[in-house]
Amino acid sequence: MEFKELIRTINSSVDELDLVTARRLIEHNIEILQEHKSHLNRNSRELLNFSIDSLNSGNKMPSRNEMATIQTVNQYASSFNLRGIKLIIKEKSTLFLRKDIVTFLNKDAKTILEGMGAIPES
Repeated sequence: MEFKELIRTINSSVDELDLVTARRLIEHNIEILQEHKSHLNRNSRELLNFSIDSLNSGNKMPSRNEMATIQTVNQYASSFNLRGIKLIIKEKSTLFLRKDIVTFLNKDAKTILEGMGAIPES
């Protein structure tokens, strides 16, 4: 992809709120974009800065499967389905040991998982 086309695609994706496409393009071309930040519009620069900060901090974004698991736990917690939560925790215990996962949980899920001892108390 040519540089001008890349910039245009990222800016239009952010303007259309297609953040998944924009983030993917930014992550694949992060070195080039760091050098030419000024060509991006304000929201695109913010997304670039967010991507750089998350890469520098060592946090990786959860995969699509991990996000689906987290969403399921959130739904089970909202409906207070403890049996479903226990099954997921048993199958995916390593996922909930990661510190960055807690930010994706809703308040109900945090409370239940803290009570079960699956995540550390905040």
